[in-house]
Amino acid sequence: MERFFGGNPALVLLRLIILSLIVGVVLAALGFSPYEIIDSIARLVERIYNLGFEAIEKAVRYFLLGAVIVFPIWLVVRLFKFAGREETDLAETRPKREA
Repeated sequence: MERFFGGNPALVLLRLIILSLIVGVVLAALGFSPYEIIDSIARLVERIYNLGFEAIEKAVRYFLLGAVIVFPIWLVVRLFKFAGREETDLAETRPKREA
């Protein structure tokens, strides 16, 4: 137990209580309250959460914007290659005329 606490658990607990009182007095003098700090932390977590989903939303928008151009061009190129391959296949299957 002492190894985890870094010393006698009762003394460590007493030091933490005294330090918490001192920090509490300083924060109260600066105008902070525990509820404001907890509320600020909750808002920070919410903003980070929203920021992550906002980034995903922007990525989806960029994908859709690019896909409007890329996919039709890809489809046209594939159709031309497919049509060109059929013409080549037909030319190879025709009997050759001798001159």
